[in-house]
Amino acid sequence: MNTIKPEKKHLTSDLLAGLTFALVNIPQAMAHALLAAVNPVFGLYTLMLATPVGALFTGATFMNVSTTSALAVAAGDTLISYSSSSRESVLVTLVLLIGVFQVILGLLRLGWLTRFIPFSVMTGFMTGVAALIIIGQLGDFTGYYSTASGKIPQLADLVLNRESIEWATTAIGLLTILLILWLRKTRLNRFSLIFALLLASGVAVVMNQVITANIKLVGDVADVPRALPSLVLPDPALITRLIIPAITIGIIGLVQGAGVSQTFPNPDGKFSDVSRDFLGQGVANLAAGFFRGIPAGGSSSGTALMVSAGARSRWANIFGGIIVAIVVLLFANLIELVAMPALAGLVIVAGIQMINVNAVQTVWQTNKVARVIMLITFGSTLVLPLQYAVLLGVALSLMLAIFQQSNTLRVMEWVPQEYGWPIERPAPRQLESGKITTLFIYGNLFYAAAPAFENSLPAVEGAKRAVVILIMRGYEDIGSTVIAVLRRYTQDLQSNDSKLILAGVAPALYAQLERTGMLALIGEENIFPATEALGESGNAALRAAKEWLAKSPLHGEKRD
Repeated sequence: MNTIKPEKKHLTSDLLAGLTFALVNIPQAMAHALLAAVNPVFGLYTLMLATPVGALFTGATFMNVSTTSALAVAAGDTLISYSSSSRESVLVTLVLLIGVFQVILGLLRLGWLTRFIPFSVMTGFMTGVAALIIIGQLGDFTGYYSTASGKIPQLADLVLNRESIEWATTAIGLLTILLILWLRKTRLNRFSLIFALLLASGVAVVMNQVITANIKLVGDVADVPRALPSLVLPDPALITRLIIPAITIGIIGLVQGAGVSQTFPNPDGKFSDVSRDFLGQGVANLAAGFFRGIPAGGSSSGTALMVSAGARSRWANIFGGIIVAIVVLLFANLIELVAMPALAGLVIVAGIQMINVNAVQTVWQTNKVARVIMLITFGSTLVLPLQYAVLLGVALSLMLAIFQQSNTLRVMEWVPQEYGWPIERPAPRQLESGKITTLFIYGNLFYAAAPAFENSLPAVEGAKRAVVILIMRGYEDIGSTVIAVLRRYTQDLQSNDSKLILAGVAPALYAQLERTGMLALIGEENIFPATEALGESGNAALRAAKEWLAKSPLHGEKRD
């Protein structure tokens, strides 16, 4: 918040950027509120409050905290199961819970948690959300409102009842889409949404008057207050039922926000702290929640618009929220004349734009695991509540990652050469008596990989006075399961008059071996700490192994 004080030289640029944002996002915010299954005006309340408050508290100077399609659909997926009379109270409670969750993550500096949501999960989820957005608008777009449960059955029901489509309504929706596409090829590209919405709505009003077309307007489905939003308190009885949806929606918003903050640097060229942005988005949702705003988060399109419109500081977002409030106060009667199929057409365009073909191709071409995760997440998004679709995708990706990592572990033998570098080859199946075997581990040495690690170690049975040197460089913590494997292998070697030597041991691993009793079992003289010089620890271990083999056990050597 050290850059809150406005600078005179930036005021004009920021004011124009805020005006541009307001004009472009007023129709989008109303459309997003429809996706959330609430009064379209609630989307405007979000812009009035979440956008300027987010600007005050986020670390990213240009981050636009506003409504997004993904958050709106996720919220609507939860709200649609409640009656219209109780939905307002549910919305307030839900958004406040989202804000509390995000603030807690920000205060605990848990921005790093976003790394656990893979790109394949988010690609599948966002593509599924795009499909839901398009299908979900077909009622307002065609005038046929299916009573089927679920988006896919609703689409099938529409196809089977094509004769019930209201063609006047559909014509307005198509006109909106065509106007947006045409205006984007002109100098009015930046304002294509607002102009398309105004023109199509004007045609709808005329059609209703001249040919009684019965095209629904915003005023037919919702009251637009001629005042700023009033304070509404949450319902504590709903908290337990809304915790899981709130956490999931909060995570979706934070992941989107992290992508924004790490794409648009601050004026000094540095990227903001993700945890600080978590906090800012949470405070924004707390501010909007008490006044019936829908969930808000870092918007990539809104931020890009602000930057391209000439924003120079966070005051551009503050001005944007103020201008939206002025529009609601002065032009509420015009908002009521916006045609519902025009809003639906606008949302359908936004849904199509959400489908990132390049991202889908990248995931598809990466590997089978990423492909499967994306497809399952996409499919579950279409048929499951969105919060469970995200959790399923994350859980599946974690399980597949563990499976993949456990199966990629390899143990290789390094064979020293008299001249030149050592030769690497697969570890032998069986140890040879009186021989030194140097082993190097590739992969993550964790509990799920322990069975593969144990099966890759050369068998000891029948080998006498053999030495196994295990290079442990790069491992700080190997866990209790791997410790148990090393314990069994050490005991097996010692029972056959052989020994295990560990080389390249980091200080943290050395302490772990000491705590678990492995240092005493292997012998401190058989543990060679890692040094800055690569190979130094391994060479020292090799010399010690040769010296041990050179000694004759017949001369009273104490055996390990």
